[in-house]
Amino acid sequence: MSASFDLHRVFESLAAPKLRAEEAARTRLADSLTNFAYGVDTSLVREVMLKAAIALPYRAVIENAKNHDIREVIDSMRKRLTRQLLTRSPGGSTCQINNEAARMEIEAAQNFLANTEGLLEHAAESEETETDAPAGGEPAPVEIPKKVTPAQRRTLEAIRDNGVKVVEAAVGKAYVRVEQGAKPRKDMVEWVIEQGWAKRDTSSSLFDGQAVTLTDLGDAILAA
Repeated sequence: MSASFDLHRVFESLAAPKLRAEEAARTRLADSLTNFAYGVDTSLVREVMLKAAIALPYRAVIENAKNHDIREVIDSMRKRLTRQLLTRSPGGSTCQINNEAARMEIEAAQNFLANTEGLLEHAAESEETETDAPAGGEPAPVEIPKKVTPAQRRTLEAIRDNGVKVVEAAVGKAYVRVEQGAKPRKDMVEWVIEQGWAKRDTSSSLFDGQAVTLTDLGDAILAA
């Protein structure tokens, strides 16, 4: 893995808050169980179940990556969780606890898939960029497109000036958010990213929002 994009480090930074949240939830439950003056707080039990479900795939990837390529481990986990979302639904049991656990597993799968979306692609692109870089560290010449439409230019300007982020509230339901100014269309943001005029920070969670910034080519287009 390249020095500029350490997939292990990026994934561990995504996993760390999930693992800490699970540990904190377990500690709160354990502390409450030592107080015999009160009954068992079921909300704490539910919190542990949810946090443990969310942390589980992250922990499994970290453990399996000790002996296997982390890219293959992440890809395998994403495929498994995707199959789980397509085939499993809550409410199929006569036991309410089992139904709640199934619902939490679905939420955990959605969380993992959203947080790791585009991660492997970004890692591969980073390696390709380093491989294709000219000797001596000199950047490759930027070829500016001959024709840029007004809509494309406005999209680039919004990305440069307005603090554009791509946010996903649920799997497959992404939208564009801005810190200020006009909000560009989601399809236009996706298009300029595909053209290599902009890039998305996939090291951040989609739930929190992944910042979109201009590439050198995008900057060159606006400067032309």
